[in-house]
Formats: sequence, structure tokens, C-alpha cells
Amino acid sequence: MMKFVLTAVQIAGLYGIYYIGCLIQEFLKVSIPGSIIGMLLLFLLLQLNIVKEKWFAKGSGFLLTYLAILFVPATVGLVDYLPYFYGSGFITLLIAFISTVLVMSVSGLISQSIATREERKQQNSYERGFDA
Repeated sequence: MMKFVLTAVQIAGLYGIYYIGCLIQEFLKVSIPGSIIGMLLLFLLLQLNIVKEKWFAKGSGFLLTYLAILFVPATVGLVDYLPYFYGSGFITLLIAFISTVLVMSVSGLISQSIATREERKQQNSYERGFDA
């Protein structure tokens, strides 16, 4: 039960940062979406060590676990707009598919590279502990 509450609080914190980004966007009347401003705000807070990564680890992990499900409504919603895809729509769908695969592949490679680097760093610090 405590684990669930902790995850819920962390998700609420992430939502709060998103909401602050939306408020900033509305206040400044900029064309950048509030979600992007919130993401940049979270990045800045993490880089300045104002916010610790572990404060949002479980909540963000939970959201990432179910991220694919969040895309289903948007994809199903395209069915309502099939007439717009006739003619040049096939090319649009092809471009969307290729760009999605490209983004997922590059993101996966970058994530794998970062994880491998972190593993090596932990292994090296672990081996140095035995050498001392």
C-alpha cells in the first residue's frame, strides 16, 4: 500500500511540474506547448540538483511501463479521419510509420548506450573498492 502511495505522490509531482509549465505557457503567451515547458523545467531542476532523480523514479517508471497504452486512443482516433488520408494519405501514413520506427530505434539505442555506460561505471567503482 505504501509503495502505491509513493508512486501516486511522485506521479502527482510530475503532473504538478507539467501544470506549472502550462501556467508559464499561458502567462507568457508563447507558442511552445506547456508540456514541453514543463519538461524543460524538470530537466533544469534535475540539472541544478534542486530536484533529485530518486524523488520521481518510481512514478516515472510506472508511467513508462504503461506508455504504449496511452498511444492507443490517439491511434484509434485516426479512424475518424480516414477520408483525409485518401490520395496523399498513404504517403503521410508511411512517413508517420517510418518516423515512429526511427524515433523508437534511436531512443532505444541511446538508452542502451547510457545504461551500458552506467553499468561499466558501477562495475569499475565496484572493482576499485576491492583494489583499495
